[in-house]
Amino acid sequence: MSDPSPLLAFRAGLLTRFAADAARVALLGGGVRLYDEPPRGAVPVYALFGEAEIRDDSVDGAGRHRHRHEVAVIAKPGSVRTALDAAARMAALLTQPDMPLQGCCLVTLRVSALKASRDERTGEARATLTVEAVTEAL
Repeated sequence: MSDPSPLLAFRAGLLTRFAADAARVALLGGGVRLYDEPPRGAVPVYALFGEAEIRDDSVDGAGRHRHRHEVAVIAKPGSVRTALDAAARMAALLTQPDMPLQGCCLVTLRVSALKASRDERTGEARATLTVEAVTEAL
């Protein structure tokens, strides 16, 4: 079986990092609760993978990718604090650069933005992390 794309490898690394933290699990109501799509019938608080982009960033023959990923924490209407607390914990977990990835290694990792918003249709509160990274193929 071939290695996953750098984008999928990075997402899997995020899932592993977030799943191992009891404080983050508690803030999201138990379990990993980080999904690709809003789960049918799920009650907030949970998180979603949002927009993601990778670009070639190869240097001197080393296969590198520059990543930009969003992770949105969804909370009940009127609960922006709940979303921000969970997002802040996730951001804190990303200050440690040692995140094993399949098929590549992490060169840099940082949270470049944290944004609070509200869904106009549902009223649900959101806190969105923007994570930037550079990975290098093994």
